Amino acid sequence: MQTLFGRDRLPGSVGLHTRQERVLQPDGASGEARDDKRQEPGRGYESELIIGVGVACRSGMSVDLSSSDQILLDEDYPPHEQLPRRAEFTFTLTDTPDGRKVSRMVCDGVQVGDAITDASRIEDGYCFHDAFHLAHAAVLGWSPVLRALMKRKRRSDPKVDEAEDGGRAIVVEEGISALVFAYASEHHYLDGKTHIDTPLLDTIRLLVAQLEVSVHRTADWEKAILTGYAAWRQLHQQRGGIVDLDMTTQTLSVRPFGT
Repeated sequence: MQTLFGRDRLPGSVGLHTRQERVLQPDGASGEARDDKRQEPGRGYESELIIGVGVACRSGMSVDLSSSDQILLDEDYPPHEQLPRRAEFTFTLTDTPDGRKVSRMVCDGVQVGDAITDASRIEDGYCFHDAFHLAHAAVLGWSPVLRALMKRKRRSDPKVDEAEDGGRAIVVEEGISALVFAYASEHHYLDGKTHIDTPLLDTIRLLVAQLEVSVHRTADWEKAILTGYAAWRQLHQQRGGIVDLDMTTQTLSVRPFGT
């Protein structure tokens, strides 16, 4: 059955997973590590993190939005339960006998997830939307969708597996992808755009408020979105390509086949 966001997803439950994080006091002095959830904005604490993003383009041009530390939300878990720190993903586009375009994503010779279409009456390239999940992983260190597709759920912690990697978190991420795509479709798919409208970013923060990724600021989401759309535009234009994900540099780079 086709879902609102182009894929069938299993329903699940959500809870609040807490983690230690460093905080800034109002005067800018570093506070001690706190084993509770992040304070709400405007209540005296702010995430110390500012995610740096570089979007590497086929021409070799790089857009460096900022530079900063990195949050690895799964660093305390075994390697097979971690998102890949570096990986190469190949996107191929084929035409079906009935005229539909189908995208497949492959990593290390293994197809990741199902082949997907635009799931729309119009051809808009949404079949390449897994680029957005790759950007979420690269920039935010978070993607329950990619984690599920690559079979890297944190099964060793049942509560985290259910609340952070389960069906509800997956639906939230797919919903964000669809919401931003609707916005992007009215803004030239963010080509040449350097900022995202605040109401959209605020809505995203609301959607992820009970998830581990809520430690990120709206500015970090802005960088993740711009990174994802730079990659998506190239994939759409080239009818596929190779995406190199690097969580250590928080970047995606796209190159055509044969390079």
